[in-house]
Amino acid sequence: MTATTETGAKAETMGLRRRRRIEGVLFLIAFGLCIPAANWLIQHAGTVCVPNGPCLIPVAPGLMAPSGVLMIGLALVLRDLVQRRLGLGFAIAAILAGAALSATLAPPALVVASATAFLLSELADLAVYTPLQRRGLVRAVFLSSVVGLVVDSAVFLELAFGSLDYLAGQVVGKAWMVLAALPIVAWLRRRDARLGLAPA
Repeated sequence: MTATTETGAKAETMGLRRRRRIEGVLFLIAFGLCIPAANWLIQHAGTVCVPNGPCLIPVAPGLMAPSGVLMIGLALVLRDLVQRRLGLGFAIAAILAGAALSATLAPPALVVASATAFLLSELADLAVYTPLQRRGLVRAVFLSSVVGLVVDSAVFLELAFGSLDYLAGQVVGKAWMVLAALPIVAWLRRRDARLGLAPA
């Protein structure tokens, strides 16, 4: 290999690392923004806003859910992408910071339920995503997000209300955002392969 070829290869590798870091930071920022967005939506946007309660949206015929579920479904996917770009350490730090932010932004009556559900669901997502990620990105994101959204919904509803009566709406609402994000995840996987951009 000539010096020019070696220099070009190093520059290309550095360019790919830089791209991975920049994209990772963007995914991290988007992940962090999902938390205040979910809290804002739940209090201000929906087809029906219950007095002293959440704003609701239809997620399927005859099935309503708090509007914030959309952002929580997206957060599960973004956490996977943070891990893919920045690594496991950043993903864990993002989960801990997100749980703290969730506790800070949640209405006082829901602080424990919100923070606990966020923490446990994101850790469950991480536990499923981590071993599956190298065997298929889209499958890993889908399966980990499904586990995460079920954990988030069940834990939040049980801690906040002592009831799982609204579990179906929560799960369906979050699943819509996961499904909407999968084509983008598939595109990222194909683009990464074309560019030679390896996960962190």
